[in-house]
Amino acid sequence: MADLDAAYRVHRLWQAADRDALLAAVADSVTGVVTRSVIGADAALMTALPKLEVVAVFGVGTDAVDLAAARRQGVRVANTPGVLTEDTADYGMALLLALARRIVEGDRHVRQGRWPRGLLPNSTRVNGKKLGVVGLGRIGAGVARRAEAFAMQVFYTGPKAKSDVPWTYVDTTQALAREVDFLVLTCPGGPATAGLVDERVLEALGPHGMLVNIARASVVDEQALVSALKKGKIKAAALDVFPDEPNVSSDFLAMENVILEPHIASTTVETRMAICDMVLENLAAHYAGRVPPGIVG
Repeated sequence: MADLDAAYRVHRLWQAADRDALLAAVADSVTGVVTRSVIGADAALMTALPKLEVVAVFGVGTDAVDLAAARRQGVRVANTPGVLTEDTADYGMALLLALARRIVEGDRHVRQGRWPRGLLPNSTRVNGKKLGVVGLGRIGAGVARRAEAFAMQVFYTGPKAKSDVPWTYVDTTQALAREVDFLVLTCPGGPATAGLVDERVLEALGPHGMLVNIARASVVDEQALVSALKKGKIKAAALDVFPDEPNVSSDFLAMENVILEPHIASTTVETRMAICDMVLENLAAHYAGRVPPGIVG
């Protein structure tokens, strides 16, 4: 924020007592918007800012940005690809390990004084098991590479097979779930993937299968997941994203076999600084008449 203040006249929309009044007051002067990926920029915001030229997204997701409205209005959209790949992939693998080996549950077992009354039930081996990756982009490939270090067999699905990767392509999410022990979601959000992991996919994953979501909450049918966990149709889940953040379903809060995280897959100091730098680079490039390095559209 200090760097933005130093280079631009910044209006803090989230602090405005009357959002619409602020937008009306700055409509003829604002040419850029900086937004978090989970907040985005909708068509109404762009319409309210007729001089808008660029939307700089803090993060990689653009599902909350109305890209069609941006194209109609001639607004550039830029995000921060690449800089959060490795930390997010690390986190996805960490969640998988924590879930399978009951690490978070074990911590509660000790802290709540349950250990003297009995041992924690056995956990699940990761080494040599089958991993399914939904969405083999930068982050998905990063998770796959890490899984290889655990001698896991890696399968993936997405719009099409990729010729430059060594892993096995499966053409549907349901078929992938049927094939693997662990299903990790790393695909983009948006209409194309909304509800992709539904009751059928969870049934295919099966009573010993585990789900890790570091993508977007919209990718999973939440009620279907709650039902699958309650009925034992899948064994466990680790979730870093939720439909109404920071609010989390009370159903999940009551479950021992669910790891709940506050959307922190990319929140290392190093990655957040790199994202900040790239947001600033995207803006500087645009206003200098260059194409922003993170251009989306």
